[in-house]
Amino acid sequence: MSNTRILRTRLPATTHAVVEAIARQQQLTESAWLRRLIETTLQSSGVVLEADSKDEMPRQARLMVRLLADDQALLHARAKARGMPMATYASLVIRSHLRGVAPLPREERLLLTQSVGQLSSIGRNLNQLARHANQGGRVVGPSREDLKTLLRACEGLRNHVRQLIDANLRSWETGHG
Repeated sequence: MSNTRILRTRLPATTHAVVEAIARQQQLTESAWLRRLIETTLQSSGVVLEADSKDEMPRQARLMVRLLADDQALLHARAKARGMPMATYASLVIRSHLRGVAPLPREERLLLTQSVGQLSSIGRNLNQLARHANQGGRVVGPSREDLKTLLRACEGLRNHVRQLIDANLRSWETGHG
């Protein structure tokens, strides 16, 4: 629990309207504007406040952001294209920017994991056939032409996964495709 206290005051309607307008102009809430005003006044008065060790950032901090209508429409469209809520998408974009990573949403990651699993199964089967053939055994099953077809399928799947990853990286940089 945060070690903060609430400070309240009553203002005449005209003064409140001015405060509201200034806060809106600075894209702040009235509370944030008032807090900034108090902190600035205290600093300019030479008051040194010790940082409270309990006043650390909470593990999952809530952040309120004001967006222009056009930006909100873009955010909504991109989040919808990714199949996630706007706040989750915005959080991932911010984290991606701050940490320099390109996140994969859960659905895309699951699809890639399934593709990798299928490739692994195919690889195990091919290894079993190769091991049997190398031990002098007669390989019964796929013909040479079947193996070429299987190899083309593996290469196609590999290329598809590579394109999916590239598209994911591009989409986090420029939007959705």
